[in-house]
Amino acid sequence: MSILITGADGYLGSALCCRAAATGLSLRACVRTAMEIPSKAPSARVGVGNIDETTDWSHALNGCNSVMHLAARVHVMDDPSTDPLASFRQTNTGGTLNLASQAATAGVRRFVFVSSIKVNGESTKTGHPFTAADTPVPQDPYGISKMEAEQGLQEIAEHTGMEVVIIRPPLVYGPGVKANFASLMRAVQRGIPLPLASVTHNRRSFVALDNLVDLLITCIDHPAAANQTFLVSDGEDLSTADLLRRLGEAMNKPARLFPVPPALLQLGANLLGKGDMAQRLLGNLQVDISHTRNTLNWSPPISVDEGLRRAVAGLAP
Repeated sequence: MSILITGADGYLGSALCCRAAATGLSLRACVRTAMEIPSKAPSARVGVGNIDETTDWSHALNGCNSVMHLAARVHVMDDPSTDPLASFRQTNTGGTLNLASQAATAGVRRFVFVSSIKVNGESTKTGHPFTAADTPVPQDPYGISKMEAEQGLQEIAEHTGMEVVIIRPPLVYGPGVKANFASLMRAVQRGIPLPLASVTHNRRSFVALDNLVDLLITCIDHPAAANQTFLVSDGEDLSTADLLRRLGEAMNKPARLFPVPPALLQLGANLLGKGDMAQRLLGNLQVDISHTRNTLNWSPPISVDEGLRRAVAGLAP
């Protein structure tokens, strides 16, 4: 079996290439330019240029049985684009569907698409996690572009017979994680006092990098995965205070937390124009992975605590 992995130079792609190569799979690692492929990811290398609705994938797809499409224009805070939705659609929607159409024509059997939990929405009510069967309610341009890609992929599957598998992860963490999760880890590492001791009633789902990679490997050829949508997480949801304390345990140093009422934190963040950022710390975002477990007979291979230990081990001093 020969597998094309797009976005092979990225955070997830690098880990997936290493794991897939270690299992003996034949890989073709694809990025914008072939020189971008990290040396730690042994594979055939191919560059395709920018990914949009005009990209020529013929050389990359030649001889491939499966595609794992990870490449995307990723969600960022304070997007500088004058038309974010158009920018996300160019890569995440048009680029994905162009690749899928060419893959079907080239005889690819299965197309695995890494989407996002943002297709479901931004938050959940207590005790009501997102499920794979929920009607999508994306709230931002990134989520909309991913939803539209999913819809187009399902149409391509119906018309061509190519199997499509959709994976919607929440926040992914592990060695080398960046952005907000890395900021929290550094705050705990440096002993910075954080006003989050009272944020104990929210629940958020996360997925360790190794757990997500394991699910992707499973979905390459599992018969029951065909034309399914799967949510993924570590299988244990954490409050913000619990996350910080367990990060501290992974570092062998206590997280320095002090209590401030969550409502007051939200109010202050709103006044500073940081309400969305505060919601990520104070609110709920849970996913139900029972469909994934039951359909694939799959469980996350590592625990939350092990995932945090691995993430912490990759944190620069």
